[in-house]
Amino acid sequence: MNTFGTIFRVSLFGESHGPVVGVTIDGCPPGIKLTEEELMSDLDRRRSGARGTTQRVELDNPEILSGLFNGVTTGAPIVIMTRNTNKKPADYESLKNIPRPGHADMTSKIKYSGFADPCGGGHFSGRLTWGMVAAGTLAKKLLSPAEVSAEVIEIGGTTEIDRVIEDIIKENDSVGGIVECRITSQYPGLGEPFFDSVESKISHIVFSIPAIKGIEFGAGFRSATMRGSEHNDLIISSGGATSTNNAGGINGGISNGNEIFFRVAVKPTSSISRPQETIDISKNRLTDLVIEGRHDVSIALRMPVIIESAAAIALADLKLIDRGISGERENR
Repeated sequence: MNTFGTIFRVSLFGESHGPVVGVTIDGCPPGIKLTEEELMSDLDRRRSGARGTTQRVELDNPEILSGLFNGVTTGAPIVIMTRNTNKKPADYESLKNIPRPGHADMTSKIKYSGFADPCGGGHFSGRLTWGMVAAGTLAKKLLSPAEVSAEVIEIGGTTEIDRVIEDIIKENDSVGGIVECRITSQYPGLGEPFFDSVESKISHIVFSIPAIKGIEFGAGFRSATMRGSEHNDLIISSGGATSTNNAGGINGGISNGNEIFFRVAVKPTSSISRPQETIDISKNRLTDLVIEGRHDVSIALRMPVIIESAAAIALADLKLIDRGISGERENR
């Protein structure tokens, strides 16, 4: 559905070209300071404007509607939204019966019997990640002093990012990339085997982000080529420190106190200016489609802060779950 989390529960709402997009956060502890200025710090990182990103620029100004009193969380559900001001639903009228390759146009039409909002991807749009980033700001506060950071490490299979972006722009095409995320100063003992392991929770929410097609922790897929003697992280202290970190800071689904790190594969943006073949549902025949308008050459460029937010939300939920279990242990 549209909600993630067991205790720290995050629900996204809105559509790409609807009046608003936003997030409801339930289960947040009381007493945490939060301002709209703090939210803008990460929301600005998500915005377009850089070379290779969409020309659709939104103000993204957050409005906190509930859950705060005198700038501090009350324990009640927190609702944060922003108004869509640069919307052009008319641009999608001609695509009503022509599903765009790579998008959710066809699958949403089937699932929702043709009633889904098709404009800019509607509720399936990357625009909805605005709410995830807003929730991530609060989740990072819950994780402090742990720090969550992500960066683009490759675009199109190379670290020469600027060159690749310029080439793809000239080709009227798009390109994917790899984003790496690291969580430092992490608490040991987070994670609940089997289905709420650290990898399971992070993977679940990361795959909820549009355009994500792969994830690996630590040595990841390279582990398949390694020997056990090479992959095992030797424990060198009673605090759990290890000589290497091929496990990505996680053993048995539980954080071991070392840095958690993972990488995600981001697919090329589906909207491209090159002609593509698709079906015209109204005429039941194939047709050529050229997608006009505004789109990212590589959505990976705007992905780091979204990945950070997703990881922070997952770990904040696990931290609150662990507090409950620890409290039960202490009361026995």
